Amino acid sequence: MRAPAPAWAAHLNDATLDAARAAIPQGLIDAFAHVGEIQLHVHRDHLIAALTALRDTPGLEYQQLMDIAGVDYPDRGAERFEVVYCLLSLTRNHRLHVHVTASEDTPVPSVTEMWPVAGWYEREVYDMYGVLFAGNRDLRRILTDYGFRGHPQRKDFPLSGYVEMRYSEEVKRVVYEPVKLAQDFRTFDFTSPWEGAEYVLPGDEKGALPEAKGAPTPLSADQVQKAGVAQSPTQAAGASSEPYAKDQASGTADTGAGKPHPHIGEKPADRDVIPGKGGQNQ
Repeated sequence: MRAPAPAWAAHLNDATLDAARAAIPQGLIDAFAHVGEIQLHVHRDHLIAALTALRDTPGLEYQQLMDIAGVDYPDRGAERFEVVYCLLSLTRNHRLHVHVTASEDTPVPSVTEMWPVAGWYEREVYDMYGVLFAGNRDLRRILTDYGFRGHPQRKDFPLSGYVEMRYSEEVKRVVYEPVKLAQDFRTFDFTSPWEGAEYVLPGDEKGALPEAKGAPTPLSADQVQKAGVAQSPTQAAGASSEPYAKDQASGTADTGAGKPHPHIGEKPADRDVIPGKGGQNQ
């Protein structure tokens, strides 16, 4: 084994396109390579046959369904949605995307019989975009709450939503109400804090000296001068334990070398320790 994984087959895109066109004789609308990956646009009536051919045809062998994504194009009219199947070939280490168009009322065939994991992906596309999947036995919402109205990933869905949820102390349960945004929340301040706001914040209206020379301050020159005059003067500490604040110091801090302590009397005649034989006092 020369490598832990098969070589990336991006250089085989042309051969893969030819093999896909031969394996899908009907229902293939377009096939091309975009930014190094192959896109196959298939009609939804031939989706199951196309995916089966891509999975079972030798030379293609896209065994694994990695994801199912939804896209919304409102300008396309009725078939505004596009469902994208992301396939991976484990033997060739290659990926491709299969695209099908869908509308809000026309369901797309479910691929849960081919890949059981598709049930979760199809539920997500249905929840976010409202695309129906025929054959999915458990097609219900998976990300939004019970009773959610609308599909959040549609381009025409409002960012604030239609309803808001809160817990009501009156009825002692969660209630849903229409969204009501107060006018205060619609006023936004886009001034950078590094540039300085043009308004005075609560607490900044009192006179205060600037932090340093050249520091931003909301005060004028007259207000700064008045605040400097009103500032209380500093004074030296008067504690006796701080000799640096005293003009004349007298006490233990003024005792010089060789001077006797003022509170020391004469040496007692009897010593506390009588030396004996041996020991540390001898």
